[in-house]
Amino acid sequence: MALAEIVHVAIAAPDTLEESLIQKVAAIVNKDLYETRLMLVGKIPKIIVHYNTMQMAEQSAQSLRALGLVAIVCTDSTLRKASQFFRAYTLKLEQKEAVFWDKSGQFIRLDSNNTFLILAGKTQPYSEKEVTKTRTELNLPATVLTGGLPVLRKVKVKTGGTFVQAERFLRLYDRESLNPSVEILQHHFDYSFLEGEMTPSSITNFNTTVEKIRNTFPEAVFDDRLTEPLGVNIPSAKPQDNIEINCRLIYLYHQAISDLPR
Repeated sequence: MALAEIVHVAIAAPDTLEESLIQKVAAIVNKDLYETRLMLVGKIPKIIVHYNTMQMAEQSAQSLRALGLVAIVCTDSTLRKASQFFRAYTLKLEQKEAVFWDKSGQFIRLDSNNTFLILAGKTQPYSEKEVTKTRTELNLPATVLTGGLPVLRKVKVKTGGTFVQAERFLRLYDRESLNPSVEILQHHFDYSFLEGEMTPSSITNFNTTVEKIRNTFPEAVFDDRLTEPLGVNIPSAKPQDNIEINCRLIYLYHQAISDLPR
């Protein structure tokens, strides 16, 4: 017998937080006031409760929506599914249209009619790095042989370290899929298309690229809340997985408040 899939209900923080609202939400999701209050603040939608059936999750979400909250229902597999997208290496911008190429020469064309969301964020990938250092220490056997005259020796010691490099990313989504159509990574993109506007700074070039893409797709929603340090939605998930989860929840949030079919 197949195990029931977990269904999450996430909510976006309201503009104003009143004690009466906290009490009503706590009663719906069966949590204490302190925990509920934490779930009702922040910039990204937060998973507030889990259910074993879609019906129970939808009932809870409807009750939350009746309070004026934006409530999102999604399965655990939907949030955790690996993203598949086109990673761009360079691009060409035209009027309300953009062509993106990857390193292999494959390309994809996007137009403003189908581009729904432009999502900017920042990752901090951690890389383990082995470092070899040389230090000076007392050579005890040699010191004994010299009658106590200190003899020093150089010793190479290998130590582990963590290298952290923050990297901005930009994702473009259409109106039909939780998977981004295109992703641009700050340190893995050729900015030569900027021509005279190109600078030695990758972050400046990245920001200029973002602005040009926004101007090309003026009707698309722009969201950059993931450029700031944020909490995690699923503590057991890896950092990169939580980024994917947050991206999906933000997409579903904008879908919920738009006129898109749900």
